[in-house]
Order: sequence, then structure tokens, then C-alpha cells
Amino acid sequence: MAFQLSPGVNVSEIDLTTIVPSVATSIGAIAGNFAWGPTREVTTISDEVRLVQRFGKPNSTNYEYWFSAANFLAYSNSLKVVRAANTSSTLNATANGSGVLIDNESDYVSNHETATNTTYGPFAARFAGDIGNSLRISICPSANAFSSNVTAQVVGATTNAVTSGATSITVNANVSSVLQTGDLVSVDGGTSYVRVTAVTDAEYPAASITVASALTANVSNNTSILRKWQYADSFGVAPGTSSYVSSRGGSGDELHVIVVDEDGQFSSIANTVVEKYSFVSKASDATNNDGSTNYYKNVINNRSSYLWWMTHQPGGTNWGNTAATTTFTDLTNPFYASFTAGADGTIGNSEVIAAADFFANPDEVDINLIISGPGNATVAADLITKAETRKDTIAFISPTKASVVDNAGSEVSSILAFRAGLTSSSYAVLDSGYKYQYDKYNDVYRWVPLNGDIAGINARTDLERDPWFSPGGFNRGIVRNVVKLAWTPTKTERDELYVQGVNPIVSFQGEGVVLFGDKTMLNRPSVFDRINVRRLFIVLEKTISRAARFSMFEFNDQFTRAQFINLVEPYLRDIQGRRGITDFRVVCDETNNTPEVIDRNEFIGDIYIKPARSINFIQLNFVAVRTGVAFDEIVGRF
Repeated sequence: MAFQLSPGVNVSEIDLTTIVPSVATSIGAIAGNFAWGPTREVTTISDEVRLVQRFGKPNSTNYEYWFSAANFLAYSNSLKVVRAANTSSTLNATANGSGVLIDNESDYVSNHETATNTTYGPFAARFAGDIGNSLRISICPSANAFSSNVTAQVVGATTNAVTSGATSITVNANVSSVLQTGDLVSVDGGTSYVRVTAVTDAEYPAASITVASALTANVSNNTSILRKWQYADSFGVAPGTSSYVSSRGGSGDELHVIVVDEDGQFSSIANTVVEKYSFVSKASDATNNDGSTNYYKNVINNRSSYLWWMTHQPGGTNWGNTAATTTFTDLTNPFYASFTAGADGTIGNSEVIAAADFFANPDEVDINLIISGPGNATVAADLITKAETRKDTIAFISPTKASVVDNAGSEVSSILAFRAGLTSSSYAVLDSGYKYQYDKYNDVYRWVPLNGDIAGINARTDLERDPWFSPGGFNRGIVRNVVKLAWTPTKTERDELYVQGVNPIVSFQGEGVVLFGDKTMLNRPSVFDRINVRRLFIVLEKTISRAARFSMFEFNDQFTRAQFINLVEPYLRDIQGRRGITDFRVVCDETNNTPEVIDRNEFIGDIYIKPARSINFIQLNFVAVRTGVAFDEIVGRF
């Protein structure tokens, strides 16, 4: 307390209510190949619907990663995903055919947000991948671009210049500067419109327009041509001048933007409108009545699930200026572009490991259950190392698909060979294979690794009981969404696997598919060769170490040591009451905090734990006795 130099009352508040905090135990993590979504960034997903929205649907290349993630979410509601990218071949599609890799929002803001680079056209797909090539964008920048009367007429050598059923229209002037592919034209006074597919850049008599569908009536000579923006009917009213810009002496700032799923890769229906932005402004300072930005660049960057703004439409020389006294460039043609050059890229072990590096630091990312996805010894070894280094998470691993799919008679030897290539660790769990499940997004069946399910079962165990309960068996170990297993090991085969730390997944008739083991991949005999014990100590170490941080920079005296003991012991009694441990002792006194320890500015607390053990083996003895024998005479003698 501060010394006072004159009479007065000094009030201090001392908080001695510190407790051992709760920590998350069910947060999953996966790094891998996905079709859509940010790359090299941690994203939290809560359910399968959001997995599809952010990272796209499964395909023939990435389905093992995708379903490993989705299967975990069938048991839990918190999964951190990092999408892998190849810096040489993974590309975002763009509006002019020059692909670019934009990893995520941070990358966009740092490297692409300004309009200085016009290489990629006005827009890029929000995320990298082949699927971005399905997008099409169009901008209507003015009332003239919205609709107009073309200063040309249909001409021909006869009264009927164009006959019913024709798809080519000859005109009396070169209209390539006012008509473009995508525009809609009418030759019946606006009653019906057809889409333009080509415009000949030539003068009469070679000037012509090609349309997408045949005309349904004859067209007379000298018939005027009307045109409108292809997507005019989606907006109804042409853009003009917003009240914000008008009130500041400017004009012509409004435009419409529409985004179309041209190939149906996102919506499953070609040419579906997925986003549209009405009456957004070219003025950088434009706002709506509620104060929110109406500058079209900001609106699209803030709201779009499909686009990043890259630069202004060609010809928009003063777009992005402030509103005051600005007459914004009046472009008379709409902008149309189909996105191209998007690419998934080649995703191999190095890319997946680089993505998993985002999970390496426990101070930055809180995770508990790492899902490996496809069986791969190189990736599995890296994840085990990360789990060992973090010491607060477990890596869940499956053998290779070839070990169990179409490998009849050699499953055990193949799995054990895979196991032999991995290190011994209590921070890793290995299961016995793959399951067959339905892919509703592609209407096919897939072989999917089980590690996502096993991690999910552990998360479900946390929800229903506690992390220190065994996840195996008929009470908590039921695997969901299984058509069949690639292979169900027999009792003899299970014996071979289990002694090597491989947890069998077994299909029991009438009882479902069950995780029939609870071992970690620790080779030596130890209490830590059980999943429930390893997870118990992860919880204890994580929670108590966080609580111990409040003892840092205090004095190493009897008061601080007693405070530490009073902090830890109630927590351990609670764990004991919840069947996690059978007994414990906390030692934090002069016996372990000696003068030498104190002089080194250290503090030692020894916490002794007797963990509860799960039942793996049951022996039932059925003893038949004669009618006249008393049970007291024989009980305990066999």
C-alpha cells in the first residue's frame, strides 16, 4: 500500500476469489484440402451447413478431408479448419482470366485492396479454387447502360428483313460499340427480348447481331432495335444519382452489381443469381440513411460471399472520388465477365503440414482433438510431433485406405506396418480403418477414414460425461453414419492390433459399429497408454497451470503457498467426486520450496494423482454346485 504524506483514508481492494478456470476439451482441428474458403487461416466451424458454406462441398479429390471434418461435427459443434494451399498453383479466379492467390482477408487487405493493380480485372473470386470459375459478374453503371434505343435498324433485301426462326439479324450500322455479348435486344417494340451471343464488328451490309434463341415472328425492314442490360429485370429500375451525392453537388454515382453462378457449381442450378447489390455508389464517402457505407467497393467486400473488389470497371476514371461536386463517369455499356483461371492447385504432404503449422502454438489456437483425415504416415508423424510439443491435445490417426480397403487377408499386417512407422506417444490415437458412407452432395458412396469419428466420440464423451471417461464401448463408443466397415477384425485380429496400440472398430450384429478400445499409441506399459488417463492429465495440467499464473510475481512465502493449495485442492476434490481420480495430494511447502528454490525465484507445487482406470477386461466365473452345497463353503475358493 502507498504511504500517505498527510492525513487521509486510502481504500484498496484485494481480490482473493481466484479459482481454477474451466478449459475447453472438445475443440477439434483439421488441416487439409478443401474446394473453397480461406487458405492458411484458422476458421471455426460449428456444423455441416457452415462447413459447406465456407469450405464448399466435397469432391473426388478432397472428400476424405471433407468427410473427416463433417463426421466430427456430427458429434460436436466446434471445429477449427485450416485449408491448405499451394503457393505455386492454387489460384483465385478473376474477371479477366489472370488467376491470383488471395489467401484470406488479411492477405487481401495487405496486398490487393487498393486499385493500383489492374492485372486481374474489376473482381476476383473470394477464395481460391476451380469452383470459382463457375462465377459470372455484371455491372450496370448508368441509366444508359440499363436500357437504350440502339441507333440502328433491321435491314434486308425484302419486306421481311428477318424471317421467323432466324438467329442472325442484319443491321444498317456497326453496333459493336453499343451492343455486346450478354445484352438483351428486342425487335418487336419491347414485347420480347433475346440475348445477344455475338456482335459483328463491321459496317453494313456485313453488320449483324447473333442471338441465343430463334425469333418467333418475321421482322420487317427498318425496324428499330431496343436493348437492355441482361439482368435489368432483376432490378427493375435503372441506377441514377443517390440522394447523398445529389445533396453534395455530384451526380451519376449509382450502379447495380449482380453475381451469377453460371455453371451451377455453388447452387447446383446453372445461371442462378447468388448475390445482387442495388443502387450502390461510386463515391468513396457515400453512406446510407443509417450511416452505413454505400460505396460499392466496401459493400461488396463487406457483404459478398463470392467476390473481392480489385479495381474499377474499365473507363471508370473518377470512380472512388468523394461525392462533393463530382460528376461520375457515365459509362454507357454494362460490364460482363465470366471468372476464369481459378485452380485448386496440387495439395500434397508439404502443403497439408504447412497448414497444420497454424495449430502449433497453444497460446494462439486452443484445440484438443486433431483430426488427420486420410491415412498418411508423413502427415500423421507431423501431427503427433505437434501434439507432443503442445501437450494439450491428441492426434487422431487412421491407417492408409490401401491397408483395409480391398486388402482382404492382409489388413492386420498392413495396419501394423503403418503403426511401426510412427513414434510411440500418449498424445496420439490410432484406429483400425475406414467406413463406407453416403455422399449426398454427389450421390455416391465413399470410403472415409474413421479418425474424424473417433475424435468426435471423444468430444461427445465430454458432453455426456467428462474427458476422463473412456470413449470406447457400447455406452459411448457408437460410430455414426456407417453403411459398412471396410473390414471388421475378429477377436484374434483385435488381440494382435490392441497389444500394438491400435483401437479396433468393430461391427456387432444388432448393436452397431463400436470403438472397441481406448488405447493411446504409447508403447511402454504406463497409465498413459489409455485415452481417458491422457485426457484427464491434459485437463488437470491445463487448468491448474492457468490458475498457477496468478501466483507469478508474488512472494514465495507461506501465504502464497497456502493460497495455491487452497486453489488446487477444491478443484481436485471436484474431479474426484466426478470419478476422474481416486485420490490426490498437493505438496507446496518448505519441503519442496527450499531456500535454494526461493533464491532462484522459483515456485514448486507437487501434485500427486491416482487416476481412475477404465475396465478393458471382464472375467465372469460361472460355478455349478450340487443341490446340497452351501455357497458359504465354496465362495472365494476358486
